[in-house]
Amino acid sequence: MAKKNVEDYLTEGIYGTRLPKQGEREYFLGTFRERIVLALKKGQVMTDKGLEKLEEEMQSYKDATLIFNGHVSNKFLKAEKELADKYNIPYTVVTNEETETDIGAVLTYDYAIDREEIFLEETELEEEKEEVNESPPNFFSKMKQWFNPSGNDS
Repeated sequence: MAKKNVEDYLTEGIYGTRLPKQGEREYFLGTFRERIVLALKKGQVMTDKGLEKLEEEMQSYKDATLIFNGHVSNKFLKAEKELADKYNIPYTVVTNEETETDIGAVLTYDYAIDREEIFLEETELEEEKEEVNESPPNFFSKMKQWFNPSGNDS
């Protein structure tokens, strides 16, 4: 361990003691990655798929704690808070004005569990988007077919 010099003491006095993995803590709403069961991005918190996965994990990990990003609107967090109450999982809303993160909610423990996959898989979300995009043809696409019956777009 290296000796501290005067600059180290001054920096510590001005900015406070440097915490290990501070960037990771800020990104994951105040917790470490190795403690996380599930991390949902802001957009995933607002979808039903994210809610379904969160409920599934809450059923499996009953001693976990839920942390919400305070920058996500309360109307999107209402269902998640009701789920937490349903499964008796304590939750906290964290608002850190100094850092920006795309994480919307984190289901976590106070100790390391080292789970490999903590994010909702993007393939699950892609399938959901494809289902939404498979809407009936609109008037313009029908008109296009009338003028181009062969189906070539050239």
